[in-house]
Amino acid sequence: MTLNKQIKISVECVLNEKIIETQSVSGGCINDAKIIVTEKNNRFFLKNNSNQFPDFFYKEANGLNEIEKSKTIRVPSVITVTDVYILLEYIASSSKSKQFWEDFGRRFAQMHKYSSNVFGFYEDNYIGSNPQFNNTAENEKQCWTEFYWNKRLLYQFHLAEKNGYSDYDLRNSFKLLESRIDKILNQENEKPSLLHGDLWSGNFIADDRGNACVIDPAVYYGNREADLAMTKLFGGFDEKFYKSYNEEYPFKDGYEYRENIYKLYHVLNHLNLFGVSYKSNAINLISYYF
Repeated sequence: MTLNKQIKISVECVLNEKIIETQSVSGGCINDAKIIVTEKNNRFFLKNNSNQFPDFFYKEANGLNEIEKSKTIRVPSVITVTDVYILLEYIASSSKSKQFWEDFGRRFAQMHKYSSNVFGFYEDNYIGSNPQFNNTAENEKQCWTEFYWNKRLLYQFHLAEKNGYSDYDLRNSFKLLESRIDKILNQENEKPSLLHGDLWSGNFIADDRGNACVIDPAVYYGNREADLAMTKLFGGFDEKFYKSYNEEYPFKDGYEYRENIYKLYHVLNHLNLFGVSYKSNAINLISYYF
């Protein structure tokens, strides 16, 4: 597929270079992604989507910039962003270094040490193509349990109701969960950590040095266990990752018990994105606590 003429002109103006080649990239289900090659043989990564929310790419850019500010783990640098595209540094995916997982776990733990005084983020953003509400002004007096219940689980449940994906079993499970959420999450001592927000095997690569680079974030400040649980949702990472993480920033007692409650947010999001095949998974995650 060729590059849209208006986007091509806009990108060439930003780069002050002519685009001589575009290479389609597979793997994304939301945007059209391409590697573009310029007349000076420079490569850049371009994602575009004229049908998406007009602030979608701005939110992604702000998330990448927030992780970059932590100076802990590599992200592609943002070159420019508009309503319909985001232009990024191109980082070629390479083979993992021998110490890839140990280094990745350590750097991810260091990113989680980068903190805020308030849960959420200075703006709302997206998890996949669903809204993710972060408004910090409303969260200044909220503890983590309130934030996670109201802004994460309850929002996704209401969206499932609206989308017609809920039923008696899911509603009843949610009522039971609401009565137990304080006991399940009973962990109010840690400061809000900078979270990638959507880290699974499809959202990191090994860069040209074989080190981890994370992409496609859904950034906010929250409990770090939410990020760690997401890494285990689709099979998990190498055990060296978790060992190294724990050496850098030790897990809190009971973190394994809380994993399912944090997986639930993403399973509900997948329910709302991809349909009823995820409903039984959501109910099973809730049932773990009863």
